[in-house]
Amino acid sequence: MTSEETRWFRVVMSAVAVAILCQIGSGAADANEDRENHDREHSRGGAVYTLTNEARANAVVAFNRSARGPLSDPRRFATGGRGTGSGLGSQGAIALSRNGSWLFAVNPGSNDISVFSVRGTELRLAHRSSSGGTMPISVTSRRNLVFVLNAGGTGNIAGFTLTPSGALQPLPDGVRSLSGPKTGPAQVSFSPNGESLVVTEKNTGLLALYSVDDDGAVSEATQVPSNGETPFGFSFARHGLLIVSEAFGGRDGESAVSSYRLEDEVQPISGSVPDHQTAACWIAVTRNGQYAYTSNTGSGSISGYRVSSRGTLSLLNPDGRTASTGDGSSPTDMALSADSSFLFAVGSGTGTISAFRVRDDGSLTLLDPVGGLPTSVVGLAAR
Repeated sequence: MTSEETRWFRVVMSAVAVAILCQIGSGAADANEDRENHDREHSRGGAVYTLTNEARANAVVAFNRSARGPLSDPRRFATGGRGTGSGLGSQGAIALSRNGSWLFAVNPGSNDISVFSVRGTELRLAHRSSSGGTMPISVTSRRNLVFVLNAGGTGNIAGFTLTPSGALQPLPDGVRSLSGPKTGPAQVSFSPNGESLVVTEKNTGLLALYSVDDDGAVSEATQVPSNGETPFGFSFARHGLLIVSEAFGGRDGESAVSSYRLEDEVQPISGSVPDHQTAACWIAVTRNGQYAYTSNTGSGSISGYRVSSRGTLSLLNPDGRTASTGDGSSPTDMALSADSSFLFAVGSGTGTISAFRVRDDGSLTLLDPVGGLPTSVVGLAAR
């Protein structure tokens, strides 16, 4: 690497260090158990996908998910590209298309994106394309549009059209800069209506909003300050509600989550609701929009929030510990099954994926985890 690339790499790794830290009676009980058994019997199986991010040869690992939640039968599929061998400090390193037919995976060590066609846990590498920048860390898609967040150099977002064969063709004038160099970007994602792209910048404390037309034409960014320090991962609930984690620089017990109304601009609703944990970095929201979860990398825990119809947030548990992922697990990326019956969380410290059943009240019940993954593992997608 050149001296400038080396200096940039050290800055990015300091941002990644934050992510590493981030990185009533018996009759009623019987009724609840009967309901859970009924739900399990009628839930369908699915699949969960993650990314090894190994430096020499990156790969997607696909797991079968049973109707009861546990994962099994891991299969590896080479991306053809390279990872970094360490955490990326981002959310969305791997993503499924809305119809589940395509899977997109970043190769941050070789500056490209791999596209797979998907049939359950059977993946076929369709194409590798340049990411439109250096060190891609997050990817999002809607219909035939794909956008990539590149953290290297000055950082940018780059847009592509997905062809029927799975190739990514660069959009004319589809590259847009971030707010400046060394922003510590964390995630890019389409809004639910597809009219906007949102990017979080950890180092600057900004949320960036880009307008997107149907043909992929993208505006320059409008930046707004985050409610709290170190905005990181985010997801959407009902009616364009944006829910963002705040790692607060990885300081002990200071993490929080904020909600915003996303319309023509970003409007705060609940500002920095603390979870009393450390390094809240990743966010997952149930399909009905009633519950949001953040993984606390520094606390080995997951915090659950109730989301009101107006978009306000309140903790499910006073101490913020809705579930534990185990000592040394350093939970990072999370994903919910398509029906939101199950929540999965990567344990980057132990090379595991924890599985939880999501109850009607938002509480989480631990299921059997799976291991054997490298500690460089990043990204999580589920169906």
